[in-house]
Amino acid sequence: MTQSAHPEGLSMLEKRKIEAEILKEVYETLKASHGEDIARKTIAESVRRSAIAQARAFAAATPNGPSLRAFQDVMPLWTKGNALEIEVKEQTDHSFAFNVVRCRYAETYKAMGLGEIGHLLSCNRDGAFCEGYDPRLKLQRTQTIIQGASHCDFRYTYEK
Repeated sequence: MTQSAHPEGLSMLEKRKIEAEILKEVYETLKASHGEDIARKTIAESVRRSAIAQARAFAAATPNGPSLRAFQDVMPLWTKGNALEIEVKEQTDHSFAFNVVRCRYAETYKAMGLGEIGHLLSCNRDGAFCEGYDPRLKLQRTQTIIQGASHCDFRYTYEK
């Protein structure tokens, strides 16, 4: 699954940085021609659609079909290279709760001058990924580091 999701062999953080370099120019172009609101909405929808498509590919490549355990098994793709430092709070077949206490995605976007839309480039993907992976996978999150919180609180549940 890892190879089909990342044929270049890049970490997820490296892949997101490359995408952000392109999206930064698209965002700036749209902002200049159509205004900030349209630019943000366009980036948000494009990233959401991309996340859903990528999630469908992950689900299709899962040997026994999507599940919360299978989802947990691919977490190393997102944490590779210490991209995320997480503290697991609960991990069962129907619940996966963790806090992200350091997010290099947020740090990378801020360093690129994309702090104002970093949540659209990264955090926006998380719920959308659930849609594409399996509609029974739900995410509740009340705060993110990129929007100023001390940590991101991920609470995934898998409906029966």
